[in-house]
Amino acid sequence: MENETPKNYSVNIDPHTPVYIISVVSEIVSIPIWTLRKLDDMDVVKPARLGKKTRCYSQRQVEVLGYVHYLMEEKGVNISGIKMILKIENKE
Repeated sequence: MENETPKNYSVNIDPHTPVYIISVVSEIVSIPIWTLRKLDDMDVVKPARLGKKTRCYSQRQVEVLGYVHYLMEEKGVNISGIKMILKIENKE
């Protein structure tokens, strides 16, 4: 029997399940790791922790960080402003 992958194989992951480590998120959303740490410290996006140090983000958090990147780069909003916008728009 050959190694065959079913054609319609898919994995369903809850969008709120933390699955992405910080280095992967940094690549996906084009935000430096140090900025992601600052966003965590300022409670903008709070990733889950694996152990004591490893930050782990969900798909939903990655989407929010994509929006954060847009606000920072395209609109020139600082982190405090982003925090307020997310609160108003209920995207926390």
